[in-house]
Amino acid sequence: MIRLLASLGRAVMGALASIGAVVLYAAQTVSHLFRPPFYPREFLNALIQIGWLSLPVVGLTAFFTGGALALQIFAGGSRYGAEEVVPSIVAIGMVRELGPVLGGLMVAARVASSIAAEIGTMKVTEQIDALTTLSTNPMKYLTLPRVLAATLAVPVLVAVGDSIGIFGGYVVGVNRLDFNAATYIKNTVDFLEGWDIISGLVKGAAFGFIVATMGCYHGMNSGRGAQGVGRATKSAVVSASVLIFAANYILTELFFAA
Repeated sequence: MIRLLASLGRAVMGALASIGAVVLYAAQTVSHLFRPPFYPREFLNALIQIGWLSLPVVGLTAFFTGGALALQIFAGGSRYGAEEVVPSIVAIGMVRELGPVLGGLMVAARVASSIAAEIGTMKVTEQIDALTTLSTNPMKYLTLPRVLAATLAVPVLVAVGDSIGIFGGYVVGVNRLDFNAATYIKNTVDFLEGWDIISGLVKGAAFGFIVATMGCYHGMNSGRGAQGVGRATKSAVVSASVLIFAANYILTELFFAA
């Protein structure tokens, strides 16, 4: 029994130590935001890699999610004679929840793994040590541009994904479920409120910060060799995905709790 409690205690202490290390790493990243030197070229490159190149996967995911959501809501609503709620529920579901969460998860799968693998490989090949030798702070040169780019780019991806997801619901609703096109658009526009859109964009910014921070943190703490880089990549995606769900609940509680 004592050995069991000891192993449980070690696991809990290890988890708390990991959480503390991540929090300190994130705080250190933010502390460098307004202190020179700045690296705009690295920032713009990260913005393209994270934002523009993630657009196809986010758009396709949102389109098919919106279409599937319309089918499911129609099937459920038809049991109670409430088929007309399809446009409204698709819009609010995409803007408040599915758009930000699925967009964040897609970016986590693509970006967190890429960042962790890139920085982990740099650590294995001692490129990070070379930056330090050249008096270049790896936190400012590698972490801050990626975190800042993700925090700014993911809300834009979420906004685009929301629009494409709602359009996917519109396509299915009009062509598959026989909704009137003008009525579908009117119900969508009339139901959405400004706070619904803003809350989704704020979630997107939070998710982008989480994704890039997890990718950089696990890359910086990667073990040596190919196995170490592989573990860092896996840990980055898993931790980013879990934290996205946790942050989504916390933000939803803050924004929409009665």
